[in-house]
Amino acid sequence: MIDSPIFTPVTFGPVTLRNRVIRSAAFENMAYGNSPSQDLYDYHVAVARGGVGMTTLAYASVNRSGLSFDGQLWMREEIVPGLKRITDAVHAAGAKCSIQLGHCGNMTHRATCGRMPVGASSGFNLYSPTFVRKMQVKEIDGLVEDFGHAVGLARKAGFDCVEIHAGHGYLISQFLSPYTNHRRDEYGGSLENRMRLMRRVITRVLEAAGDDMGVLVKMNMHDGFRRGMQEDECLEVARELERLGVHALVLSAGFVSKAPMEVMRGAMPLRAMAHYMDMRKFWWLKALVRVFGRIIIPTVPYKEAYFLEDALKFRAAVRMPLIYVGGMVSRQKMEEVLAAGFDGLQMARALVRDTDFVNKLHSGEVDRSPCGHSNYCIGRMYTLEMKCNRCVEGLPEKLWREVEQAEKRWQ
Repeated sequence: MIDSPIFTPVTFGPVTLRNRVIRSAAFENMAYGNSPSQDLYDYHVAVARGGVGMTTLAYASVNRSGLSFDGQLWMREEIVPGLKRITDAVHAAGAKCSIQLGHCGNMTHRATCGRMPVGASSGFNLYSPTFVRKMQVKEIDGLVEDFGHAVGLARKAGFDCVEIHAGHGYLISQFLSPYTNHRRDEYGGSLENRMRLMRRVITRVLEAAGDDMGVLVKMNMHDGFRRGMQEDECLEVARELERLGVHALVLSAGFVSKAPMEVMRGAMPLRAMAHYMDMRKFWWLKALVRVFGRIIIPTVPYKEAYFLEDALKFRAAVRMPLIYVGGMVSRQKMEEVLAAGFDGLQMARALVRDTDFVNKLHSGEVDRSPCGHSNYCIGRMYTLEMKCNRCVEGLPEKLWREVEQAEKRWQ
């Protein structure tokens, strides 16, 4: 076995993990009908058996209005037994289990969320496309309680931690960012006001979590474009989350509706994305992607540990535990990140490529992931379950060519 700080225990609040590796909350699209499925069970149990310290079920909405996808978890009493089945199996494999809780805000459509989408401000969402209505204060009050209720359900389902999604341009992030928040009430204007929703949600979540659940928050270090949140404001957000008593921050960046590839880096595989879209439902979007895709979703160069330079500024600004995410594929770089003062490591694409990656890293069988960073799994994820191109039988030739071109580019 390899002797490395990667494989030493780490504690976040009341929860201790067997090692520093966490399967990040990358959307699986496996919760068919908004409920746990056998695919979701099989994947997370495989990752747990594959050696991670903790695996995270992704992007669970705290209510129906927060749903972006039909394959996304929606927290409600009836799914608790199915979630409990997953957490029990993950625990039996020696890992901890977390669930990411959030609300998509304006990143949805009435057909999915059952109502006109809501956001920090009224407007039009090109990506759905649909008109969006500003949330009223009484709705915000209800949303805060929905977060608390979702944490209670997570406890009943056996989760060790919750991860609150406050980044990537979803609802909490929409309130934080001046790009999407044009309100003139107590929730808009100054950063202090724009943090009000986040502050209320986190306070309620910590109350519901009590002293036996870990509370992590995924936040942006920047939105990735000029009119969004910049580093100075994001540092203030991190300090406020530390003051509130959050157990760890997951440091990310990017904005789904404006700078999506800032999150993942590389190129969006537009052929794969369009190929899997249902022509009957999304003919207009297929056409838009084919003609204007590279303009709407421009490439952002990929490199290993691509967020590290930004994350180091946050490491210097706060004393609380920080979890690094973004381009973790080799033991050497993982050890470098831990040596720089980060407490945990999150990864997803390496664990989509091989659920046993952590065990192989620990045994010395490999020292880096074979993931080629083509982002095929991301392009497919918007329509089907997330899966690596190497695990798909009968992949069309045009998609193989796209994968190969991308992998050569980022070697």
